Amino acid sequence: MTDPHSTAADVPVAGGSDEATRDIADVPAVEIISSAAVHLMSAAAVKCGLAPDSDDVRGADLRDLDEARKLITALAGLVTAGATEIGDRHARPLRDGLRTLQLAFREASPYPDAPGDGPGEKWTGPVR
Repeated sequence: MTDPHSTAADVPVAGGSDEATRDIADVPAVEIISSAAVHLMSAAAVKCGLAPDSDDVRGADLRDLDEARKLITALAGLVTAGATEIGDRHARPLRDGLRTLQLAFREASPYPDAPGDGPGEKWTGPVR
């Protein structure tokens, strides 16, 4: 439960320790948007079955295309909406990663969506 008396300074950056926590007010928006996009990309890649194999599990065994669709669609919305705010220099690699995930999803799907109906294509247009 969230403490109503907490401040932005009390919010830790993902993966940080107490000593490494930065004040969220000092983090530029481009870093927050990019970080969120990278997290969505990483999760979507795993759900598309692209995770590397380990001793315990094959990456393909982690495939969950329903979950991947949700993550890719959320990523497409974030990248599309945020691109004008973060600039082309930062948005271009995010768009490239998104497109790669959309194509990977299409390839992994036993019944590929029609062009324009794939995950996130509402925001990006058809991906080929």
